[in-house]
Amino acid sequence: MSKTAIIIPSRYASTRLHAKPLIEVDGKPIIQWVYEKAAAAKLADIVIVATDHEEIYNCVKSFGGNVEMTNPNHKCGSDRIAEVASRHEDMEYIINLQGDEPMITPDAIDGVISALKNTKDADIATLLRVITDKNEAENPNLVKCVIDNNNYALYFSRSKIPYERNEGEAVFYGHIGLYGYTREALFKMTSLNQTMLEKAESLEQLRALQSGMKIITSTVNIKPIGIDTKEDVEEFKKSLIAAKN
Repeated sequence: MSKTAIIIPSRYASTRLHAKPLIEVDGKPIIQWVYEKAAAAKLADIVIVATDHEEIYNCVKSFGGNVEMTNPNHKCGSDRIAEVASRHEDMEYIINLQGDEPMITPDAIDGVISALKNTKDADIATLLRVITDKNEAENPNLVKCVIDNNNYALYFSRSKIPYERNEGEAVFYGHIGLYGYTREALFKMTSLNQTMLEKAESLEQLRALQSGMKIITSTVNIKPIGIDTKEDVEEFKKSLIAAKN
């Protein structure tokens, strides 16, 4: 039987925030927040954390999660999840959920799974949100995307795209870093060499696009906070307090 798996790559080392998967917020480590969101998705059969560090492994085990150790020398999260998927021949659809996205919603995860399964010629599925803040559109840390009339990605960039020669005509989309792969697409993606566009923008998904793979997008009305800095941790705490009130 083919399964849909959510695999959460989780590294201990981080250039901007040390050991961030283990930072506790409201009594739970970040990785547990992410895992529980994944476990609540209705369309997935299994959730596994893929890590390179014993402390994260033990942490996931302590709250009853599934976790597997992976090679510490992987260059990106896709390589890490591909290693795990290679051990499970029944995984037909693989969702790459970053271990620093505690505000992702189960519905958003299910949306990616549904788009991947129901779009016949899609290799990869991902999420977008409409950008309404001009400063966000110009922020290189927020990846932008342009799409065609059928919601397939045309290009991703750290630059503000499209360029507004005629102001007020464009809709700007921000990328939410949640990916779904068919099994074949995941192994193809991780076997390809880095492309010029990927190296220039430091965006892994450009390797797929430049190599002719098709990425279907879904637009959602959420703005999850990825945990990269101490300020992001504080924002996450504030959001939890606001949700309780």
